[in-house]
Amino acid sequence: MSAPQLSPSETQVYIIVNAVRQLMQGRSNAAGSITLAASAPTTTVSAPNCAPGAQVFLFPRTPHAAAELAAGTCWVSAVAAGAFTVTHANNPQTDRTFSYVCLG
Repeated sequence: MSAPQLSPSETQVYIIVNAVRQLMQGRSNAAGSITLAASAPTTTVSAPNCAPGAQVFLFPRTPHAAAELAAGTCWVSAVAAGAFTVTHANNPQTDRTFSYVCLG
């Protein structure tokens, strides 16, 4: 579950309080899931809350993802406004799935 979207012009107290409660319960729009592209050396991930200078943390969800991370062949190589890029081994595996969180 993610936190509700708030417009900068939001004035309804109930909506603002609900968003704050969701954040206090650990929900945010800064997390997601990715599967690395097969037969490619990089995967670009659309992440609306990412910004230059943000820190992206990857958490393996499958054995192949864990092996990729442990081998040192997988890292976040670029972070930009609305996206980040993961550099990884160029192999045909289609199940290298990670959870991620982008903070900052």
